[in-house]
Amino acid sequence: MRTLGLIAPRLHAADPLPTARPFGKLPDGRTAQLYTLRAADGFAVEISDYGGIIVRLLAPDRAGQLADVTLGYGDVAGYVRSSPYFGAIVGRVGNRIAGGTFTLDGQTYTLATNNTPGGIPCHLHGGVAGFDKKLWAAEPLVREGRAALRLTLTSPAGEEGYPGTLRVEVIYSLTADRGLRIDYSATTDAPTPVSLTNHAYFNLRGEGSGDILGHELTLHAARYTPVNAGLIPTGELASVAGTPFDFIQPHAIGARIGQKHEQLERGIGYDHNFVLADAPRREPVLAARVSEPTTGRVMEVLTTEPGVQFYTGNFLDGTITGKAGKAYAKRDGFCLETQHFPDSVNQPTFPNTILRPGQTYRSATVYRFSALR
Repeated sequence: MRTLGLIAPRLHAADPLPTARPFGKLPDGRTAQLYTLRAADGFAVEISDYGGIIVRLLAPDRAGQLADVTLGYGDVAGYVRSSPYFGAIVGRVGNRIAGGTFTLDGQTYTLATNNTPGGIPCHLHGGVAGFDKKLWAAEPLVREGRAALRLTLTSPAGEEGYPGTLRVEVIYSLTADRGLRIDYSATTDAPTPVSLTNHAYFNLRGEGSGDILGHELTLHAARYTPVNAGLIPTGELASVAGTPFDFIQPHAIGARIGQKHEQLERGIGYDHNFVLADAPRREPVLAARVSEPTTGRVMEVLTTEPGVQFYTGNFLDGTITGKAGKAYAKRDGFCLETQHFPDSVNQPTFPNTILRPGQTYRSATVYRFSALR
């Protein structure tokens, strides 16, 4: 029997077409749905049409034991009430835009300023009611013999201050090698900035099991983008060599997080964009690897994007109680958000984020899971 708070794994069979069940009522009376994508070995993902949120992801440890490795709530009400973007699709533009303004083709646009790091206002993750707060149209699919889910959304011109009507498609699909692939695409009828990502928080020991400081991270990035007091990139592409930002060789996330370093102090930990090697690409390439020594779980991140935001749950403060009934404290989850660089629309040397009519925005990311033996 399936319940709202638990996936009951069936190891002998896979559901080729995602199944759906109610996930709760939205304030306007509409019902959010929860879709289960399941593989034959028990690997499974639950995704809501509200915000395109990855609600649960069950991955096995070295003994084959499944655990939910993503932070979040047990029903839609939690996400509506207060969520630091747990598992959600964020857009039109993920990350921060300085001052909530940009100029495009000679016209200045003003966006909502919904974030104030260091007391300095900025636009964050699409604004007050970004894509994480939308009910997407959902279509269960079978893709290459495995479960998939297509989500679509139309963002009208002027929404959150952005120009152009944007039509967005996101497809979540299981892969043959125990991965969750996310394919993003979008078109527009007027020039507009676009940079989509997913904001899943991971803990490979299992959600609600404590901090992630012992997880070991490898990041294929020789440079990162330092930030000012408002967490906006300065425009510099700084070398990670000799700094706490060097994860070219694996390091425990907590090994240097407490070091006296201006950038760590500004971010209250890691909250920085890393410049990926040999990116962007047409197909996803390996960007990062995280391993958790006690369970043996491993997560690899592959992407076509030129950057990835590494965030260490710095603003989790114990006020949110997650699915397992445990409060989420600082450092209880980490994010690896594949992206174009923050504030690219105001930084001409950064990768371009402007989508124009006749073009199609495309991006792909894979979160792939395995276990050490």
